[in-house]
Order: sequence, then structure tokens, then C-alpha cells
Amino acid sequence: MKTKAVRIYGKDDLRLEEFDLPEMKEDEILAQVISDSICMSSYKATKLGADHKRVPDNVHENPTMIGHEFSGEILEVGSKWKESFKPGDRFSIQPALNYKGSLDAPGYSFNWIGGDATHVIIPNEVMEMDCLLPYDGDGFYLASLSEPMSCIVGAFHASYHTKYGSYVHDMGIKEGGTMAILAGVGPMGLGAIDYAIHNDRKPSLLVVTDIDEGRLKRAAEVLPVEEAAKNGVELVYVNTAEQSDPVKYLKSLAGGEGFDDVLVFAPVKQVVEQADQILGFDGCLNFFAGPADHNFKAELNFFNVHYAFTHITGTSGGNTDDMKESLKMMSEGTINPTAMVTHVGGLDAVIETTKNLPKIPGGKKLIYTNVSMPLTAIDDFEALGKEDPFFADLAGIVEKYNGLWSVEAEKYLMANAKPI
Repeated sequence: MKTKAVRIYGKDDLRLEEFDLPEMKEDEILAQVISDSICMSSYKATKLGADHKRVPDNVHENPTMIGHEFSGEILEVGSKWKESFKPGDRFSIQPALNYKGSLDAPGYSFNWIGGDATHVIIPNEVMEMDCLLPYDGDGFYLASLSEPMSCIVGAFHASYHTKYGSYVHDMGIKEGGTMAILAGVGPMGLGAIDYAIHNDRKPSLLVVTDIDEGRLKRAAEVLPVEEAAKNGVELVYVNTAEQSDPVKYLKSLAGGEGFDDVLVFAPVKQVVEQADQILGFDGCLNFFAGPADHNFKAELNFFNVHYAFTHITGTSGGNTDDMKESLKMMSEGTINPTAMVTHVGGLDAVIETTKNLPKIPGGKKLIYTNVSMPLTAIDDFEALGKEDPFFADLAGIVEKYNGLWSVEAEKYLMANAKPI
């Protein structure tokens, strides 16, 4: 079967190509990819090429498919997996396989599987590690977002606390405690706010900071303080650029004692140091944002490490259980990461989007891999619709959903966009 896919050959060398997939083996599965959300990790892999830990050293002559936040539909199942999967099943994939200790992952390391493709062959390793996850929901894009959501879930589970005089780590954020999410109104920050106020284990106070008033306003619209209050969480949005002494002000919100949990969503030295400064006794700093700089550093108050028992942790991705939790909460309607999505495009938009991802404002860039469409901001649909009925119809649909993407919008796009 032929596929079209974006493959990486080296640093800043991405190519959209059409080629034949090999014949599927008895321990493999043939699938059609429907949607993929572009992750900053793909940008980092593009910049690093073979220097990236998950990208093969010989990628220049043995290119691999990119994209790892994807969903789709199974077309054909090898004999080994016929009892577990069947054609027509919808799926999402946990890319962090950890197969026999290897860092190999779909979207980085494999020739025949990646999210930015029309068709893929899912290798045996994915099924062996229970990383091919069934999805029963309507919207493929929600299944794509389950991977970034799993990273958030994993971060919440990785935070920890202790009791004075005990060396046992109580895993997870402090239930009923105080939490701050710094630089927290980007796409992943929105997911973290959603999870924090709707998860069973939640803080009593959640302070979310940023220095972009526009993004703070949008966050407050899609995740309002009233919704948090209904779930027993006091939610406060803060523009730290407007505070003469941000550390003092933030600590005052937590009663002057500092925060139990602080999550950092930007790899910025000043933000990390601010997080350290607002930690309370036994406070846990979770460095969520992955830096591209291998020598990224920030100062840490070791006096507080010693006497106030502050500590630091970090995660890179979530595990399979985190992803299953994300899929379950989405299918139940407990969380809805739709607010993450601000742009939509087709497979032919992947290369430029990936290469320029940090420069493109907004949240998640959602790709539909079987269509041809430039990356387009949802906010621009109405203006484009004055000359193009396709965008006019999309604008009308998103207006019904408070300006957000939706299952209805997805179905319309898949039925009416130009095939690639």
C-alpha cells in the first residue's frame, strides 16, 4: 500500500514523500492515520536530527516518520493480534514504548509509523507493550490530544510530598493544598488547569500565571473561575508582568506561606527561579517544560532544600496508564482538552508548521493527514469565509461551540476538504 508521510533525514531536513509500505507481517497492524497534533518535541527532533536521543544515527540514509500525537482507524490485523484488535477499531498510541529499555518511539525512530502520514504499519513492539490503545469516542482529534494530556497526568502523579520525620514519598500533588502553574496558559497549561480542577485529587487553591494578557483572558473564558469553584477549587489568574514584586504577591495568595505544588510550563531561567522562591514547606517544584538547551540551568535555594524540605521533580511524557486515564476522562466528559487547539491544517502544512512551531502563536496545531490545507487559525475562519464557502461553513460550526474546534467541525472538514 502507498502512503504519504513527512520523514526526517537530518537537522531541519523534513520531506513530504509518497512511497510504498512493506508487506504487513503477521505480528503487525495496518492502519490509516486520521489526525495528529504537532508537539514541540517534534520541533526539537527536527532541530537536533540524529543528535536527538530517539532519532536513529543513520536517519540521513534511513529516514523515519515524524509525529507522535496521533489517532486513526485499523484497516488490517496480522494473525498474532486478531483476538485483540479488528478492522474498524479506532485507536490512539502511547509513543513512549520503553521496549526492552530502548528509547525508540513512533514519530521519531520507525520507518513505517508516525503521526504525520496517511497510512502506517504498527510494529509488534507497540502491541507487546500495550501501547495501542482503543478509543471509543467520536472525535479523532480528542484521541490525538490524549498523548499530550497523558504528559500532564504524569506530571501530577510524579509530584510528591513527605511527612515530617518520614522518608516515605506520598506521590501526587497535595490533596486540598495550594498549587501554582507558572507560564500556564499555553496549550499544555490549559490542559493542566482542566485536569487540576476536574481530577479527583485536586488543590483547594490554583494560581495560574503568565505575562500575556490576551492568553490569560482566553484561558479565563474557556476555563472560568466559576467552573473551578463548582468543583471546589479557587482559581486565580495572574499577570505577573503587572506586579512590582511577583514573588511576594504570589506567596500572599497562598497565605504568605508559599505553595505546596508549583508546575513550571516554560523553560525560562527566571520562571524556574520564581517557582523555587514561592515554594512552601515540603513544597514540590515540577519542571514540566522540556528545554532544547542541553545546558539549561537555574539557581535553586539549597537552604530551603535543607531546612524547608523543598524538592524538585520532572517528567518527560506520560506512561500508558496516564494515557488510559486521559482517554477515560475524555470519553466520560470529565475533561475536554479542545481548548488546546487553535490551528488546523493538512498533511502538506506539517513541514513548515513543525520547523516554525515556536514562532506560531496560539495553542495546539491539529493536522488532518488525509487532506491538503494550509495551517489556519480557527479565529481566521470567519474572515477567510468571506471568499471561501468552506471556511464560512467551518466558521459557522465553531461559532456554535464558543469558538472552539469540535467533532462536528472535524466531520465537516474530513468530508469537504481537498484530499491530499
